[in-house]
Amino acid sequence: MKKVTTLLSALALAATMHAQQTAQTERQYLSGHGCDDMVEWDFFCTGGRNSGKWTKIGVPSCWELQGFGTYQYGISFYGKPFPEGVADEKGMYKYEFEVPETFRGKQVNLIFEASMTDTEVKVNGRKVGSKHQGAFYRFTYNVTDFLKYGKKNLLEVTVAKESENASVNLAERRADYWNFGGIIRPVFLEAKPALNLRHIAIDAQADGTFRANCHLNLSNDGMSVRTQILNASGKKIAETTQPVKAGGDWTTLNLKVANPELWTAETPNLYKAQFTLLDKSGKAVHNETETFGFRTIEVRESDGLYVNGVRINVRGVNRHSFRPESGRTLSKAKNIEDVLLMKDMNMNSVRLSHYPADPEFLQACDSLGLYVMDELGGWHGKYDTPTGVRLIEGMVERDVNHPSVIWWSNGNEKGWNTELDGEFHKYDPQKRPVIHPQGNFSGFETMHYRSYGESQNYMRLPEIFMPTEFLHGLYDGGHGAGLYDYWEMMRKHPRCIGGFLWVLADEGVKRVDMNGFIDNQGNFGADGIVGPHHEKEGSFYTIKQLWSPVQIMNTKIDSKFDGKFSVENRYDYLNLNTCRFVWEQVKFPTAIDPSNKAMQVLKRGELRGSDIAAHGAGVLDIKTSVLADADALFLTAIDKFGHELWRWTFPVRELNQRAEVISILAAHPSFTETADQITVVASNRTLTFSKKDGQLKEVTVNKKKISFSNGPRFIGARRADRSLDQFYNHDDEKAKDKDRTYSEFPDAGVLTKLEAKEDGNGNLVVTANYKLGNLDKAQWTIDSSGTAMLDYTYNFSGVVDLMGIRFDYPEDQVLSKRWLGAGPFRVWQNRIHGTQYDVWENDYNDPIPGETFTYPEFKGYFDNVSWMNIRTKEGTISLTNETPDSYIGVYQPRDGRDRLLYTLPESGISVLNVIPAVRNKVNSTDLCGPSSQPKWVDGPQTGRIVFRFLE
Repeated sequence: MKKVTTLLSALALAATMHAQQTAQTERQYLSGHGCDDMVEWDFFCTGGRNSGKWTKIGVPSCWELQGFGTYQYGISFYGKPFPEGVADEKGMYKYEFEVPETFRGKQVNLIFEASMTDTEVKVNGRKVGSKHQGAFYRFTYNVTDFLKYGKKNLLEVTVAKESENASVNLAERRADYWNFGGIIRPVFLEAKPALNLRHIAIDAQADGTFRANCHLNLSNDGMSVRTQILNASGKKIAETTQPVKAGGDWTTLNLKVANPELWTAETPNLYKAQFTLLDKSGKAVHNETETFGFRTIEVRESDGLYVNGVRINVRGVNRHSFRPESGRTLSKAKNIEDVLLMKDMNMNSVRLSHYPADPEFLQACDSLGLYVMDELGGWHGKYDTPTGVRLIEGMVERDVNHPSVIWWSNGNEKGWNTELDGEFHKYDPQKRPVIHPQGNFSGFETMHYRSYGESQNYMRLPEIFMPTEFLHGLYDGGHGAGLYDYWEMMRKHPRCIGGFLWVLADEGVKRVDMNGFIDNQGNFGADGIVGPHHEKEGSFYTIKQLWSPVQIMNTKIDSKFDGKFSVENRYDYLNLNTCRFVWEQVKFPTAIDPSNKAMQVLKRGELRGSDIAAHGAGVLDIKTSVLADADALFLTAIDKFGHELWRWTFPVRELNQRAEVISILAAHPSFTETADQITVVASNRTLTFSKKDGQLKEVTVNKKKISFSNGPRFIGARRADRSLDQFYNHDDEKAKDKDRTYSEFPDAGVLTKLEAKEDGNGNLVVTANYKLGNLDKAQWTIDSSGTAMLDYTYNFSGVVDLMGIRFDYPEDQVLSKRWLGAGPFRVWQNRIHGTQYDVWENDYNDPIPGETFTYPEFKGYFDNVSWMNIRTKEGTISLTNETPDSYIGVYQPRDGRDRLLYTLPESGISVLNVIPAVRNKVNSTDLCGPSSQPKWVDGPQTGRIVFRFLE
């Protein structure tokens, strides 16, 4: 009897499980899931490369990246719906697939996640519905009656790269980004029971209130819908059942969850809602599961955006769906990569410019924590109303349950159709705010690319200021350059809630027709914080530091440091005690350490953060004193997820290490003098100075030449469009054409005397004195080892963007550099943040901005350098910098071929008191805030630098 009971129980369980399985939505992919697992279909391209023949193509994909058709950048045909010469090829696809017999009797939908652009579909030779228009949107055909069950079926798809609809072309394809063609996202069959839950829209508030609008595909009396809420561990915490009204096809379910864990970008807590459609007898007809989060969005007029009752700061970026090898076609892994990249910069928000992203991207934002602005397509053009109505319905229904979606965006930069503003809320029970990027709407002023001063003025207006694009990147400009000034202004203002940088990554496409060249279309696509393959540029780390939610406010410490740091908690929700801190006391190698060893950790500790609430400030006591032999203290903040927020580095003593033990038996330096020069000999080294200009002209080590020469010389430059009083030069008709170039100040000084003499301490002193110019004095003190200490004085009075002394060295002889100082990236006057004091090293490189992507760049201006060794084919030039508040220049930064940012004077190897700021793509340097202004200087400047020349 027991065996019979057990058997009956097993049969009942099996029947229940079978009923549940048959009630589930099933998905059968006809394509790959993304660019990483494409499925081959038959393909015929009508024009361009590899056209006029049937062959194979991977789906999903952009056909240009698979070797077909014509590459085209959209802005070339700006404002023209049907221009001559536009790439207008079509792609014809065929694919055979089997449909399981188990799909018979169900509703089977054929779903395209996105196809670019006009798409016509046939199944088994029959047209399944109207032509779809709109390149970035999911569209669906009910193919239940078109399929052969248990047999092979033929899918035929024709995709036109250009749309027949003028508004689609103007909204999507006449824009500042690449235009592609193809089935760019997955294609799949979705099988549901004949009577099913068609769509579910959830509204889950921070107080635990849960409401869901459940829509059926058909009306059928006696139906009801059951909802069960499951927490992250899968435990059921709430349940309700609601009947569908007789003759109706929808119902609303309401329930309450006590003390839910709330969703925010800092606390991305997720729940699942299981929906079951029940028939009259209570039998499960169809099951669907939705992932959601409890959170409340509130726009408070002239105040801010509140999530769960807390005013948030938006630290955001614009993001294209893009990879060089696959264009707009991504994969789940690549979408997650993008979210992790943004989180690594301590961002909390992303704008989907300028179209909806893959569903996998939103899933990653839900689970990892980013606030999302979900955007209807449109650059400067806009969809006509019938097209927009259809596309908004599909977009909102697809994305409505993602807790990460905070705003809807109706196009971009006047590419909005105001007749569509009311459409979003028809499908969104949460009534999220609708934005007009670059416009003033819904209580948000979102104007783009305002100067620092203009931004201040916008904050005087009553609307919430949230620029949906600011600090437009280009090459090494924009983004982090000027961000400190902008962010300090923005985060402190009561009507500003932050904004979105332009843009995450360079949109450089791999040209399979140009041997794999990464094509950014010159400067058009080279706007990213990172390169096309996410190569991290200097601004990446500037943003990471400035947007860290934990800020150490100490700017320096010394050997008497008591272990107490001043700290600000800039989280919106989390207490500082959710973070941990790791500190290290370290010792650095000296400039002439023959072992070339790395930094040494002397002592290490770890502690939990202090009890400081969000938006608060206090003290972090690491409870350690500085060791006698420690050179620096490092402090790293790590968040609750194990992500490093930032590492602060503090030298605790002067590290301009130049002292060496010199044998008392070492021969004193000597010199010879002719009518033209003075030559100093010390320890197999010679230094030759010219009596014509007083400059060092030649160095040898063991009779081998090191071509370090022609210095010190004064260098001073100002932006070429400036008058001598800083402001725009109205007297120069061509001034506007010069705001990206720099003019040198000539030094009219003349040498008055060059002499050499012993100083009584075994050293030889060579002194050059000048008059009537900028350089006043250069005094070299050369010891028995051949070490040469240069003390110099120059004078300058006036406005200047670049100022210091320089030497020449042939760039083609340089191999690498190693230094103790801020690094590994160069700095600009308005982008000092983002570096760390440590020992760094990199090989010589000279990347062409927008074309090659080797980082960190070798050349540029380097901050807080204690010593630097420049290794060359001729030997090593070692310098120790004892000039306070100075920079070491290693040649000058290189601009792109179009020279849209700067053309700087050649500065060789230099020691600089003033370095230039860098502009962004839209605003010249003096429009980017206080840190970007030129310097007014007056009077003498002094410095000291110690040179060693080594084999």
